[in-house]
Amino acid sequence: MNARRVLQMLWLAALTLGAPALSAAQAQPKPAAKPATAKVIFAGGCFWCMEEAYDPVPGVIATVSGYMGGKTKNPTYEQVSTGHTGHAEVVQVEYDPAKVSYQKLLEVFWRNVDPTQKDGQFCDHGSQYRSAVFYHDEEQKRLAEASKAALQKNKPFKGEIVTEIAKAAEFYPAEGYHQDFYQKNPVRYKFYKSGCGREARLTQLWGKAGN
Repeated sequence: MNARRVLQMLWLAALTLGAPALSAAQAQPKPAAKPATAKVIFAGGCFWCMEEAYDPVPGVIATVSGYMGGKTKNPTYEQVSTGHTGHAEVVQVEYDPAKVSYQKLLEVFWRNVDPTQKDGQFCDHGSQYRSAVFYHDEEQKRLAEASKAALQKNKPFKGEIVTEIAKAAEFYPAEGYHQDFYQKNPVRYKFYKSGCGREARLTQLWGKAGN
């Protein structure tokens, strides 16, 4: 038997011995891949302002203004603005959990709302402008409730926190002209935001940004 034949036989034997181990390894279930992105829903009054608050946060991929929490299917802005549909203006935040945590997004939320104001935010009044955290699962619920409890204990202002923690319902994106409004209509947006007293009240509640 020549050397080449011997090498071929050894190679085939090695493949035969290694095959069961390879098959066993392949049979092992692979761990479920973590989602590349996640979504959360916040209601903080005017959704234009909430988009502006979240867009600059590192790890946030996209924000979409919309409506949630009501009884009317496919509501329009005109319907929601009456306060009769039960919806709140909300912002859907898509983010990368590897770059920003849900807890951090909750911190941004609190710093951009008046949690003591019931059925309204700043100059906007009505249940459609209520503040709320809408959770998608039990983990989000737990973290949101813990965040609210911690704030109630250590809040830098007087007054009871009335912000809702509620289960997410169907999300309805708002009309196209509402999306990225603060970027597409900067003059009108700044006029509205200043006139509504949003920044002044937030400073009163939380102090100046960075403090």
